[in-house]
Amino acid sequence: MYKPALNMGTIFAALAVILGAFGAHALKNMLPDDQLKIFETGVRYQFYHSFALIITGITYQFIPAKQFKVATILFLIGILFFSGSLYAMSILTSKGISIGMAGIITPIGGLFFIAGWCCFLLGINNKKE
Repeated sequence: MYKPALNMGTIFAALAVILGAFGAHALKNMLPDDQLKIFETGVRYQFYHSFALIITGITYQFIPAKQFKVATILFLIGILFFSGSLYAMSILTSKGISIGMAGIITPIGGLFFIAGWCCFLLGINNKKE
């Protein structure tokens, strides 16, 4: 197993639960519905990729390919960029603060997610049968 992926996946999953509860309870009364949906999208993708990290860490035990280590880094950066930017965007926009060009961080985070899945694919096909 690859413990860094398992550790980070577990930490980010726990944080997703905390952020989801924060959004459902505290932010529900503070954010307009459209901004709350943006926040919830960040939580959802953080959960998906927390599980991706855990799966990556477990898969590495059976197929110890370096692509899984790269996928771990790409998934982590994707969570930080994609979900993190959505959290910031939803809260700041609701306060009337423009994020300007910083909004480009979200699709860049999405590209990191895609690259992570591509590395995962390369890793599982690295094993010679």
